[in-house]
Amino acid sequence: MSKAVRYRRFGGPEVLELQEIPEPHPAPDEVRVRVTAAGLNPMDWQITTQPDMAARFGITLPAGFGSDFAGVVDEMGAEATGFTIGDRVYGAAIGRSVAEFVLVKTPTATLQPTPQGIRDEVACTLPVSGLTAWAALAALGLRAGDTVLIGGAAGGVGVFAVQLAKLAGARVLGTASEGTFEFLRGLGAEPVAYGPGLTDRVRALAPEGITAATDLFGRETAETALKLGVAPERISVVADGPTPPPGVRKTGALDVAPSNLGQIADAVRSGEITVPIAATFPVERIREAVTTQAERHVHGKIVITL
Repeated sequence: MSKAVRYRRFGGPEVLELQEIPEPHPAPDEVRVRVTAAGLNPMDWQITTQPDMAARFGITLPAGFGSDFAGVVDEMGAEATGFTIGDRVYGAAIGRSVAEFVLVKTPTATLQPTPQGIRDEVACTLPVSGLTAWAALAALGLRAGDTVLIGGAAGGVGVFAVQLAKLAGARVLGTASEGTFEFLRGLGAEPVAYGPGLTDRVRALAPEGITAATDLFGRETAETALKLGVAPERISVVADGPTPPPGVRKTGALDVAPSNLGQIADAVRSGEITVPIAATFPVERIREAVTTQAERHVHGKIVITL
């Protein structure tokens, strides 16, 4: 038997259960990963609360939980390729990652070797958040000299978006609560408080104007950018958020190549990107971990250890 977090009905953190299930074994074209750490994303708990979103990802009840993971290949099917037993790996398995074992078909770009020098607790935060941030900026055609406004800059996706934008040579303004301002400054962003009056605060911070914006939380940042004269095609929102204003680009991790994940990992390994871990929870405290993340007051990523 093995452990896995599962749920039998849609709802909040209270529906999540740590269950004993039969130990899975790989099909001929699969590898089995013994999971050591799983990174949480907003989409994970949104899927558990929104049946229509679950359906978009092909998830039906009863279901597993989580998307991102890191661990070690410990079993291989006879036809599996690209890995050997003992390889450290990380990747994404939507609706299945918070479990003792994850099966992954090969060959695949969604499972990557974990670079030397990157801990599993860091590697497991990269796939969904890193690629979502990459997609959000790629949709803008971000370039050196841009001044970009990032909404939700202190969150799990925001910490990647801020740093990737800085690497691209942009000036970064990030919306957040005042309690996260020093945290954001440490990442290279100029913080600005979200909420009523955001347009005036951004105008005061960047009187010469902003040239691009991405909204990682809702619509406020996108609407502010439009008021400040940014062209809709230079504004993006993430795919699991609300419907964007007309002309604004909606995007997400599925819109970019999985190979971009390796570039993000290389930037982490070289120190160009840091990954703030806001909190780490053992899998037995999964409900507490999800509740903490859903409150959206954490600075960085939340990780589950197994």
